[in-house]
Amino acid sequence: MIPVKSENDQSLDDMRLGTQGQFSYSDSVLSNSKPLTYDKLIVQQVNPNKYEKVVIIGLGQLGLPVAKYVKEHGFDTYGYDINQKTMQSAETNYGIKQATNFGDFDVLIICVSTHRPDDMFTPQVDGLMSVVEKISREAKTGALISIESTIPKGTSKKVFEKVDHRLHVVHAPHRWYALEEEVHGVNQLRIVGGVSNCCLQHGLNFYDGREVTVLPSSSSSSSSPPLQQTTPQKTSSTTIAETAASSKATSTSSASAVIKSLSIPMHPVSSVEVAELTKIVENAHRYLQIAFAEELYLYCKSNSISFAELRESLNTKWNVEVLEPRDGIGGHCLPKDTKMFINSSKTIRSKILQAAMEIDEEYREYIQSREKRGQTGSVSITRDKKTQELEPNQLLCSKKIK
Repeated sequence: MIPVKSENDQSLDDMRLGTQGQFSYSDSVLSNSKPLTYDKLIVQQVNPNKYEKVVIIGLGQLGLPVAKYVKEHGFDTYGYDINQKTMQSAETNYGIKQATNFGDFDVLIICVSTHRPDDMFTPQVDGLMSVVEKISREAKTGALISIESTIPKGTSKKVFEKVDHRLHVVHAPHRWYALEEEVHGVNQLRIVGGVSNCCLQHGLNFYDGREVTVLPSSSSSSSSPPLQQTTPQKTSSTTIAETAASSKATSTSSASAVIKSLSIPMHPVSSVEVAELTKIVENAHRYLQIAFAEELYLYCKSNSISFAELRESLNTKWNVEVLEPRDGIGGHCLPKDTKMFINSSKTIRSKILQAAMEIDEEYREYIQSREKRGQTGSVSITRDKKTQELEPNQLLCSKKIK
């Protein structure tokens, strides 16, 4: 699906550098019907050889795999982290050079945490905006900022304002899963949105899941040859443009330029807000799935039903997948991103997600109470810390969700 130009795009396009021409989504996204040609790149002033020097900002659980992947794909790769030992380790173990400032980079990938330092369940973008402040002072005009950190809706445009519209800004949220890195690592199908059309095109050029060879046309006519594309072995059927054209250069003496990319299949969206929401809604949906399993588990315990047997029975239906509750909903992402989504709108707050958070709290209380008593069966939990315990036959489900 190719995104349609939205009403707000014109004003955002006007913010771009005066050296960059206007163009629409029909030209900015590769498709079978509208392949990107050498002439179009010249008109749009998109430099196919631009991306050489890349810095990954934040070398933690997400940033380090990104830095390793970028280096493996032939880019001059640097890393930046507030922890000096982290940078030294990345350089010693993986050859990722240390960056001290952002003045000479073509691409700046932001992978910093977006939770409070003292509470990983609570979203906070202060650290990210501090990094952006440094970028605004040091980065060269026309560089690409890619925010891979999970961020609240509206953050990308704040970043664009912070850098005085001098840099291209895209949001390409990560979908990295440590336990299945080979399948669900850095190079899986991703979403990308740009603050403007021009930003989106630059983001696609850098991330795109194919190596694209631009064949210069012999004239300025509309019959200029389309892109010659080399598809990597691992591509997704949902990639936006599989192969723009099958024609090849007839002259072996024709000069060609290769757009170096990360070879990651990308799904572009029509606004950066859609990209921002995609990541947090994905995780909010997962939160709901787990919370339902937790509540069903509590229901089974209070009604002497085998949860394991009921779950197995339910999952025999083709479109049902009840998850297995464990120790409560934790980790760096799900609780934080769910709160991020709940707080993303001033006019509506998700009632079902707020209820799911209360369910998870009940489930955690049950688990803690069971462990405290050294029991594995059904035990009662308190209505709150100040009240007496409920009778065992009133188990768990008697707490009212407000």
